[in-house]
Amino acid sequence: MNTENIEKMSGHWLLARIGKKVLRPGGLMLTEKMLAMLHVTSDDDVVELAPGLGYTARHTLKNNPKSYTGIDVEQCVIDDLNKRFKQTSARFKLGNAAQTSLPEQSADKVYGEALLSMHADHKKSEIIKEAARILKPKGYYAIHELALTPDTLDDNIKLHVQKNLALAIKVNARPLTVSEWILLLEKEGFTIKKIETAPMHLLELKRIIRDEGFSGFLKIVGNLLTQPDIRSRVIQMRKTFKKYEDCLCAVSILAQKI
Repeated sequence: MNTENIEKMSGHWLLARIGKKVLRPGGLMLTEKMLAMLHVTSDDDVVELAPGLGYTARHTLKNNPKSYTGIDVEQCVIDDLNKRFKQTSARFKLGNAAQTSLPEQSADKVYGEALLSMHADHKKSEIIKEAARILKPKGYYAIHELALTPDTLDDNIKLHVQKNLALAIKVNARPLTVSEWILLLEKEGFTIKKIETAPMHLLELKRIIRDEGFSGFLKIVGNLLTQPDIRSRVIQMRKTFKKYEDCLCAVSILAQKI
């Protein structure tokens, strides 16, 4: 986990630090829809790219997959997850989402959330290519990402939104429109099976309570009240999300390897 100073800390780890567990742009509801589309069973070898806090991993494991492997680029994240999931069949390994070192055609289902949005377009393609490489023929790949809306959004506005998002969350966020996400997946050898969207209300009061529960919400509020440096950053992030809410949404796409 990134532990650099508060001013430079990436937005997702900043929110995790104050107790937020659901860090995906479409919230728990869209994660649940993604997993429903993916339909993990006991016959499936599953790979999650960038599992973060392991929140979605816990939901995946409820379906008793044949195997579950999480790949993350940060050793401290891997160490923490392996400790917390010690009593389960899950295994977390160090690796890059674009170069997992997993065997070719070894997974039935692969998914990643809030991962591709944080990379430049060429890196997005590399990660999707890697998902295709490790998937078995006709295997499924699901994503849950930040998106720009509508599909006809002016290119100058896209760049403006991307720039200000990057400044607010301290990550080079590069979301695409839904149609652009579809084209990117199709370009790398996938066919689109299902699409779900949701508002990008990550820091809206109703979404936080729904995702974290009332006790979790109170914990977050308490941490914000006692940590003014973090509070300032979170307020700025929320202002940015609010300013561009008409241009932002969350999308989950289920794609099948051709």
